[in-house]
Amino acid sequence: MNADKKYASRGLEGARRATAMPVDESPQGPASPRPAVIARPDPEVVATPTRRRFTAENKLRILKLADACTAVGSLGALLRAEGLYASNLTTWRRQRTDGVLSALTPQKRGRKASARHPLRTENETLRKENARLSTRLKQAELIIDVQKKVSEILGIPLETIEEGERT
Repeated sequence: MNADKKYASRGLEGARRATAMPVDESPQGPASPRPAVIARPDPEVVATPTRRRFTAENKLRILKLADACTAVGSLGALLRAEGLYASNLTTWRRQRTDGVLSALTPQKRGRKASARHPLRTENETLRKENARLSTRLKQAELIIDVQKKVSEILGIPLETIEEGERT
């Protein structure tokens, strides 16, 4: 009740006191090493987040620092400072052993575009057409052979057409 009267006299009826301490007050007293004003972080969020990309030199630099970490917890501190996961180091080490700089060069993500030669497509279509025509020719020759045998059996003479007489 006492607090209600106190706030009512100031025109803050129904208001509560802040539970957190102000920035300039501290439990140690006024001789605190903390600054009096703390800068607030920027609340803006980027509309489209961008993926971090590491160059080959940057990956090698981080791997060299990681290999030099011998004290307990120093590797974790390095990963926290760089904002990385241990899986990044594992992947980069594997890439380094596969091919030092060739595996560490940035590669385009997704399917690799096949460099198709322009004549290759035409060659494939011509091969398919050639195979199709070859099967039709074999079928036609088979039909002609059957007709010849039927005409021999029935005794019907076949007229031979010369090249110049075809219409």
